[in-house]
Amino acid sequence: MPELSLLKPLSEELGISINEILSGERIESEKYIGKLEENMINTIEYSEEQKEHKSKFAGVIILISGFLVTLTAVSIFPSESSWSSIYSIVGAIISLIGFSKLIRKLPHLKRLLLNFVFFIVFVALLFLLDFANVVNNHVPPRFSLITTTGERMIAYNTPFYNVYRINRNTRNEYYIIDIENKYTMDTVPVSPFNRDRSGIDNIISYKNKYIGNNSNIGNLLNNLPLSEYGYVFEIDSENLGLTINYHITDWYIRDDLYMQKSLIYNSVSIFALIENVEYIEFNFTGNSYRVTRSAVEENYDRYYEIFENGNIDKEKFNLLVEDKMNDSDFVEMIWERIFEEKSL
Repeated sequence: MPELSLLKPLSEELGISINEILSGERIESEKYIGKLEENMINTIEYSEEQKEHKSKFAGVIILISGFLVTLTAVSIFPSESSWSSIYSIVGAIISLIGFSKLIRKLPHLKRLLLNFVFFIVFVALLFLLDFANVVNNHVPPRFSLITTTGERMIAYNTPFYNVYRINRNTRNEYYIIDIENKYTMDTVPVSPFNRDRSGIDNIISYKNKYIGNNSNIGNLLNNLPLSEYGYVFEIDSENLGLTINYHITDWYIRDDLYMQKSLIYNSVSIFALIENVEYIEFNFTGNSYRVTRSAVEENYDRYYEIFENGNIDKEKFNLLVEDKMNDSDFVEMIWERIFEEKSL
């Protein structure tokens, strides 16, 4: 089929009628009207097909453009930026326009239903990808409805789950993802340490009967507080002791009793997880602190309750150890009871 605008000059040049060009043959006079009607119908159908083809092509381009806008939004803008969610929704709307052009020949009611389903699926996919990003990369959600900022944390409320960003903008920042909606800002577990690394759910994997396993001790210390400052350790196999030399001055980390909280938490954790350790010595460039198993067992309130049939009860550990590190009065009292300090 030649371009329609060429039919008239072509017919004049060839000395034949447009009807004969469209028919591709000479037409006898008695068949002329019938062929004319047939060619008109074919021409109209061809024009409609070309128009539909162009519309579908445009729809695909618009649909892909919408996906690219959304992909660019989640790739360029940080999770906390409102522009990320705004451009993501803009991308969803652009894709919806493209999808609508692809199905424009369907009945009106069916078209409305499919457009609605497409938009819901697109948005649901955004929320699903955002959730996967939050879980795997430990970042704030992009599509939170309400953001509440507290003294130590930020709470992000989404339609399907809540995220608590604790110890925000510190070395010990961590996230708790509340799918069951069981926490509030007042009840969510708060630790002064990075709970993902130092929490009992992680460090319990290094439970061992004997201190002599250097690799196991190293992995445990790597996940306990203060490891972020660097350290080396020595094992006293004869007296069943552990010496840890941290590459930092102790006064530098005393704000809000952080050093005391860390050493108490580390001591209780090591004694609970490594069954035959009898003493631990923590050395800094300023001072040294020594603690014994007997001092912890005699002076740390309810220490024995964290064990059940020889195993560690995680809930009791969190209640009696992790949670207690938020109580400054308790920390100061236990510190005085169990640690011996000397200058280096």
